[in-house]
Amino acid sequence: MSFVLDPLLVLESLVRTATVAAFGPEYADVDPLVKRSDRADFQADLALGLAKRTKKAPRAVAEAIVAQIDVEKSPILEKIEIAGPGFLNLSVRASYLADATARALADERLGVPFADEKETVAIDYSHPNVAKEMHVGHLRSTIIGDALARLLTFRGHEVIRQNHLGDWGTPFGMLIEHLEDEGVAKAEDELAVGELSGFYKAARAKFDADPAFADRSRKRVVALQSGDAKTLEAWNVLVRFSKKYFEAVYEKLDVTMRPADACGESFYNPRLVPLAEELEKSGKAVISEGALCLFPEGFKNKEGNPLPLIVRKGDGGFGYATTDLAAIRYRLDELKATRLLYVVGAPQAQHLGMVFQAAKQLGWLVSPNRAEHVQFGSVLGTDKKMFKTRAGDTVRLVDLIDASIERAEAAVGEKANTLDAATRAEVAKIVGVGAIKYADLASDRVKDYVFDLERMVAFDGNTAGYLQYAYARVQSIFRKLEGVEPGAIRIVEKEERTLAIAILGFGNAVRAVESTLEPHKLATYLNTLGVAFTSFYEKCPIRDAEPEVRASRLSLADLAAKTIKLGLSLLGIQVPDQM
Repeated sequence: MSFVLDPLLVLESLVRTATVAAFGPEYADVDPLVKRSDRADFQADLALGLAKRTKKAPRAVAEAIVAQIDVEKSPILEKIEIAGPGFLNLSVRASYLADATARALADERLGVPFADEKETVAIDYSHPNVAKEMHVGHLRSTIIGDALARLLTFRGHEVIRQNHLGDWGTPFGMLIEHLEDEGVAKAEDELAVGELSGFYKAARAKFDADPAFADRSRKRVVALQSGDAKTLEAWNVLVRFSKKYFEAVYEKLDVTMRPADACGESFYNPRLVPLAEELEKSGKAVISEGALCLFPEGFKNKEGNPLPLIVRKGDGGFGYATTDLAAIRYRLDELKATRLLYVVGAPQAQHLGMVFQAAKQLGWLVSPNRAEHVQFGSVLGTDKKMFKTRAGDTVRLVDLIDASIERAEAAVGEKANTLDAATRAEVAKIVGVGAIKYADLASDRVKDYVFDLERMVAFDGNTAGYLQYAYARVQSIFRKLEGVEPGAIRIVEKEERTLAIAILGFGNAVRAVESTLEPHKLATYLNTLGVAFTSFYEKCPIRDAEPEVRASRLSLADLAAKTIKLGLSLLGIQVPDQM
């Protein structure tokens, strides 16, 4: 689509071109600093920053730029004024907004093009542990990773989901022994209904209390690692039923992770010995205090000495670092990914930083290939402390989802008591799950956020419910005006102009998330759009307007609703047709 819909992008290009014309090609890198303004549609603030560079007064800089812009011939600019010391106030032609919104409405992608350069992106997210409950600690990785996967797919990239399951290692000795003690049939019954936490705790308690059981567990680890058939069969039972449970949670949370996306630690196990031998033979890894190590540049311990990344322990065993090195190589060489995303909590920053740096030094992670740590903060309770149950236990993810749906059902019942029971239950599920996701994604991911169901399930403020209600309002309008066709868009009123400009910023918000991996930028945009729509809805009557005005406003409302729906879907959030 050669016609650029977003007026902000067009104005940035216009001001940048005028700056180059005024001061020379060396100013082509200047950021025009165009933003929304309450004094005009947009304001460009570049003159103040350019004053020092050009050795001119800010206002003189602004005048020189304005002199290069022919407003009368501009298809977008209605007016440009210099304000204060050199701010450029830019007003957009109503005809441009009408044309751009009409084009967006006619396009199934609402004017958002595919990325110019498509990549293969591997996203490592969710990664629960086999035979353990998914809990609140898995919430952010799963939700953020899924939103990024959806949005990058929408932009045309090939996205490969990688669920790096914790399905190998020493805990499986005690788990398999407990499975043998319980009997496979009984254990399967427990695991089949999602009682993973109880199963794990029982095994742990026996391990801590019974030395004989602990000894058998250690021997079982050796049997597992050596490929003993009976031990592997029991291990497979644990993995199979855990995956079924994880799949049920993903379905409940409405995320796109599927069983085929699982690629756990066990997958890389056969690759660890050959990798260590290769690195040792090449001299790229060296023996240090009995362990085979890499020393990534830029990482030192408290004493200022190089910090080792242990490839093989002194006892011949392997840790997370080796598995992560094998994974990064697999994703680059075999999956052919060029962008590797690790949606992992902030505490793992140093570990992943060392793995990435080691991969660069080994010559694996070479431009344009890159790896990025998509780190995130913690989920806090309303007391601003780590979110726990009253008993101090970690909150189960399924309990969190159920509580949100239950709270949403009460809220929906208050707002839409005319809905039948089945519809109300379906709407409650959409609202409840959407509330959890939006609260997470609307927060800057690197920061902690407070899990407050009362606030999250509200239909006002910066919430999913507010946006879902705006969408449902438009569907209600169309039901009441059945048979009335939307028509050509005309931008006359202030609220129509504000809504049109908000709608046309959608593509820019999507691209911002694509580059920064910060979903809150899309959530913030959608909230701004929701506020603009609410103002339009309240100030610009639709049903009682003259036929041409009504047809225009119907189209504008329809486009706003479609944008909200598509934007929320990229965050993994559904919208109900009625509330």
